[in-house]
Amino acid sequence: MAEENVLNQLGDNPSRKEILAHWNPENETFWTKFGEKIAKQNLYVSTWALTLSFVVWTLWATIAAQLNQVGFNFTDAQIFTLASLPGLVGATCRLFYTYMPGIVGGKNWTLISTALLLLPIIGLGNALQDTSTSYDTFFMLVAGIGVAGGNFSSSMANIGFFFPKKNKGLALGINAGVGNLGVSLIYLTAPILLVWNLGIFGAPLINSAGKEVFLQNVCYFWAVPTILTLILIWIFMDNLPIPKQSPKSILSIFGNKHTWLMTWIYTCGFGQFIGFSAALMLLLNREFPEVSMAWGAFLGPFIGASMRPVGGWLADKIDSGSKITLYSLFVMLASCVVVLIGIQSHNFAMFFGAFLMLFLTTGFVNGASFRMIPYIFSNPVHSSLVTGFTAAIAAYGAFLIPKIFGWAYSNYNLVTPAFYVLIAFTVITIGFTWIFYARPNSGIKC
Repeated sequence: MAEENVLNQLGDNPSRKEILAHWNPENETFWTKFGEKIAKQNLYVSTWALTLSFVVWTLWATIAAQLNQVGFNFTDAQIFTLASLPGLVGATCRLFYTYMPGIVGGKNWTLISTALLLLPIIGLGNALQDTSTSYDTFFMLVAGIGVAGGNFSSSMANIGFFFPKKNKGLALGINAGVGNLGVSLIYLTAPILLVWNLGIFGAPLINSAGKEVFLQNVCYFWAVPTILTLILIWIFMDNLPIPKQSPKSILSIFGNKHTWLMTWIYTCGFGQFIGFSAALMLLLNREFPEVSMAWGAFLGPFIGASMRPVGGWLADKIDSGSKITLYSLFVMLASCVVVLIGIQSHNFAMFFGAFLMLFLTTGFVNGASFRMIPYIFSNPVHSSLVTGFTAAIAAYGAFLIPKIFGWAYSNYNLVTPAFYVLIAFTVITIGFTWIFYARPNSGIKC
């Protein structure tokens, strides 16, 4: 009766403001008549804004390997530290970005968080044109692009409230899956921008091979779609009254061991996906300097992002996210070992083929493990909080993996010890997945 009264109040031609004030997507009539169009508009703009955020978040990964070739003079430790900074800042931002749509509104926060990207990317564009720019300056600017990494949590927290339960999975899958493709998009466009004399973004630097390189293009170019995205957000997105989480409900998840187990497992998937994305060009440049992979480096992130929804779909198909996660982890372990063998034998084909398989398995783990959480945490509020927390902690992979590579090169002058750490991490994750979720009689069907 209350739902009928709401529909009667809205009438046949309500304003957008009136529809939002009485938002009820679980009512089929409301959804079909008023809600679906508005929800999809928000989803499409949110998805593009998130894709742009992933572009900016991993933008530095396409530039870092070029620095010393064009006249900058940074140590391995400094280069890998700069590569890790966006991950550190982005992951930390995720810890509280989740709650910002509920505090200031989904549209408002998407507008603010997207606008924040302009300052660091324009600043980096300026800094990259002068080889005397200090390490400290780059440190501040590269840390600044890290805020883009936090947008995943706020975007996911916001968009789910627009859709009924039956459509939430698909909507969130589109938002997350397409958003992740921003990583491959920057890898795909950067090689073009680095050599393209656009005539408006400044003079080139000359690399060690005597060729012109326009590092600033990668930054300045993406400032243009960022501005256009702000216009789209202003016109097509909306604020919904999103419930605010109390400190008590937030703290309640930390006493549950499954919060920490799922965080570990998801970090093995997404943490390695975003970490390898951040460090891939540096690793290629260090281990295979004779191979030009400018046009192929996008493949790994593209495969990883594309396989994420497939992992979730397969988990639904066999009704077991834990089994898909476990099988994928075994393949991930084998791939990591083959990557190491490829590096040690200096076999590029073996190395790159195994690396693509490694990215593929991260996609499966990401999709399947996210599907496990609602089955482990039957309380929807707890499930949502755990999902946000695991996504935040896993993003630290973008910081940790480049730092581990930098540590290995600085202390041992080879990357082998870093892969020993990653292999051990994967073995432990397999053990956790099997013992607590995938084995018969584990007590939890997920």
